[in-house]
Amino acid sequence: MSTTEQSPVVWSPSEDTLQSSRMGRFKAWLESRGFGPFPDYHALHQWSIDQLETFWQAVWDYCGLVCETPAERVLGRRDMPGAEWFPGMRLNFAANLLRLADGDHAGREAIVAYCETRPVLRKTYAELKADAGALEAFLRSQGIGPGDRVAGVVTNGYEAMVGMLAATSLGAIWSSASPDFGIGAINDRFGQIEPAALIVVNGYGYGGKVFPRQQEFAELIASLPSLKTVISVPQLPDQPPVPGDKVTLWQDALAAGAGQPPSFTPVAPEHPVYILYSSGTTGKPKCIVHGTAGLLVNHAKELMLHGDVGPEDRFLYFTTCGWMMWNWQASALMTGATVITVDGSPGYPDLGFLWRTVAEERVTHFGTSARFIAGCRKAGLQPARTLDQSALRVVFSTGSPLLPEDYDWIYDDGAPKALLGSIAGGTDICGCFVGACPLLPVRRGEIQCRFLGVDAAAYGDDGQPVTEGRGELVCRQPLPSMPVCFWADPEGERYRDAYFNTFPGVWAHGDFIEFTEHGGAIIYGRSDATLNPGGVRIGTAEIYRQVETVPEVKDSLVVGRQVDGDVEVVLLVVPAEGQALTGELVQRLKGRIREGASPRHVPKHIVEVPDIPYTRSGKKVELAVARLINGSSKADNRDALGNPQALDLIRERLEQAGLLPAG
Repeated sequence: MSTTEQSPVVWSPSEDTLQSSRMGRFKAWLESRGFGPFPDYHALHQWSIDQLETFWQAVWDYCGLVCETPAERVLGRRDMPGAEWFPGMRLNFAANLLRLADGDHAGREAIVAYCETRPVLRKTYAELKADAGALEAFLRSQGIGPGDRVAGVVTNGYEAMVGMLAATSLGAIWSSASPDFGIGAINDRFGQIEPAALIVVNGYGYGGKVFPRQQEFAELIASLPSLKTVISVPQLPDQPPVPGDKVTLWQDALAAGAGQPPSFTPVAPEHPVYILYSSGTTGKPKCIVHGTAGLLVNHAKELMLHGDVGPEDRFLYFTTCGWMMWNWQASALMTGATVITVDGSPGYPDLGFLWRTVAEERVTHFGTSARFIAGCRKAGLQPARTLDQSALRVVFSTGSPLLPEDYDWIYDDGAPKALLGSIAGGTDICGCFVGACPLLPVRRGEIQCRFLGVDAAAYGDDGQPVTEGRGELVCRQPLPSMPVCFWADPEGERYRDAYFNTFPGVWAHGDFIEFTEHGGAIIYGRSDATLNPGGVRIGTAEIYRQVETVPEVKDSLVVGRQVDGDVEVVLLVVPAEGQALTGELVQRLKGRIREGASPRHVPKHIVEVPDIPYTRSGKKVELAVARLINGSSKADNRDALGNPQALDLIRERLEQAGLLPAG
C-alpha cells in the first residue's frame, strides 16, 4: 500500500484560504516582485532553500520587522556551526514584539491571563508597553544593564510577559523556569548563568490546590550570589511575598518606574535574547543561547506565514514558562494578536476547561500537546458538538508524535473545521523543522511539510539522504534560530558534540523521521531511543501508535533491553482506571502490534506499571528507563522529572519481573 493510500486527506484548504492566508499572500507578493512562479508550496519551499539569503530577507521585509541599522547582508559566514546572520544589523527584540502597540492598535487586548489563583486579567497593548517600560526603568535603577541575565520563576501569565519585554528592551537576557520545579532543578539552570535579577512568584495554584513556596524561593535567592535585585509577584494574593533584603514587591517596582517608556536599546544580531535549557534528565541541563535577530525572523516566519497568525487573531497555547513553547507563544505579540495565557492544570476543573476557554474567548489559534489531545479522545470529549468553536481556525500540537486516531478525534469531535497543525522542532532551535502550512491538505497521521527555509532531510548511517523510509532528521543549511552558542562553552566543543559530530557540517537533530512522497513527515521518536531488535531499527512511536489507542491502556513506554548482543523490546503499560494487565490483554496488545506494525515490533516482555516518567514539559523519559533496564551506572537528574517517583515504581516492577541486571 502506498504512503498516499495509507494517509487519507482529512482537511483541505478552501480557495479563500489559498488566496487570503498570509502564506498565500506572501507567495503572491514574491511573484509580484519577479520571483517564482510558484505553482505550489513545494516549489516555494525549494526556492526558499535554493535562495536562502533572498528568502530570509523577504521574510524580514514582508513581516514588517524593524531594526535601527540594516544588515550589510543576510548571511556572512555560512558555516555550521558558526553561521553569521544579518552582520552589521542593530535591533531590539522587544521593539519588534511591541511594534503594533501604538496608534490604532494601542487599545486592543494584548494579554488575557487566566490562572487558578486570581481573576482573569485583561491588558491592552498600551498597558503592556507602559508596564514593560516601568519595569525596565526599575531594573536599570538596580544596576541591571545589557548582557545581564534576568531570570524568572514565573507562571504563564502577564508578569512573565512584562518581565521578558522589560529585560529584552534594555538588552538583558531573559531566562525562565516554572515555579513547580524543584529548587535543585532551578539552581541547576540559573546557577550556571548567574542572573543579576530574579522575578519570582510567591507560589502557584494547580488542580484546585494552592502551593505557597516563599521559603523555598528564599533558599534559591540565597544560593544565587550574583543577584542584585529580586521582584516578588503576588501569584497567591492572600499569601505573603518572598522574603529577603533584596526583594521588592511587583507593584512597587512598577510604581517606581511608572511613566518611563521602554528604551528599546539596540543590540547586535547575535546578542543573546533567551537562554533555554535541555531537559537535564541525565545531568545538569545544557544552557542553550539564542540570538536576537535569528530567533525573531524565524518566529515571524513560523507564526505569521505557517501559523497564519495576524492582528485580528486570538492565540492560546497551553504551556509553562519552563518550556520553549512559552517563548514561541510570546512572539505572537509581534503579529498584533491577542495572546491568551492559561496557568494551572489543563484538567481543572475538568478536561473540558481549555475547550470552553477556546469557545468563550473566540480563540482562532489553539495550541496544546499531543498528550492532551489523546487524553480528550480517551475521555470521550466532544467539544465540537457541545461548544461554539466557529472562530477556531488552527489547532497546533507538539511535544510528541500525534497518533492517527487523534487526527480522527479532532475531525470527528474536536475541531472539524480547523487545520490540525502538528509541529516538531525543539528547544535547540526554539522553533520547528516541520509543521503546519495553510496551503496544504492535512493527511491523517502526517505532519504537513518541511518549513520554509529549512533544508531538512532524513539521513542514513552512511551520511546520505534516505530516498525511501526513515532516517535521522538533519538540517543541511544554516537556520537563523540555531543557537549562537551554549553558555560557558567558549570553544564551542559541547555545542559541536550536541549537533554536528554525527554528520560533520550538518545539524543532526536526534529525531527518527520519514519524509513521504507528497512532502509530509512522520516522526517515529527520538533516534537515541530507537530500538534495534534483530538489527532492524524501529521507532518507539510505531509501538505507541498501536498501544495507546487500546481503551484498556492509559499510558505506555517502550525501551530496548540488551541481551546477548541483541535487543528485546520491553513495553511498560499503565492500565486505564478499573483495568488490569491480564493475559488476554497482553495477547491482544501483541496481536495489534504485530498486525499494525510488524512481528519485529512485538514486545518480548509487557509489564504493568503504575506510572510513566515525564519531563516537566510533558515528554516521556525513555532513556532513563532504558539505562535502568540495561544497568547503566549513569545517574539521572531526578529534579528534571515532573514525577520522579515513577522511576522508583518502575524499578520495583522490573525487579519483580526479573528484568533488571544482576547486582
